[in-house]
Amino acid sequence: AERARAELGDGRGRGRPSAPSPGPAAPLTAREREVARAVAEGATNREVAARMFLSDKTIERHLSSVYRKLGIRSRSQLARWMAAGGAEAEDRAGAAPPR
Repeated sequence: AERARAELGDGRGRGRPSAPSPGPAAPLTAREREVARAVAEGATNREVAARMFLSDKTIERHLSSVYRKLGIRSRSQLARWMAAGGAEAEDRAGAAPPR
């Protein structure tokens, strides 16, 4: 019961879970970093898709994966993570940068 309370909270959260703290749960792929950079610069999914010669749906999937891995929920959180050097830190950690 204690574990359940710890995981679910005390029930006073008005039905909305607290936002997870940003930080990579798994490393982003080169393509995910490329999509994240473009979105953080203000491009729409459609603009990113056109730039990368991919479908809008593929960009949505990449973006969903980025959000899940980073524990974020919005483009503005993604932009803050990118501005704080998140993708560059991953690049230095051994992942090849996108071309």
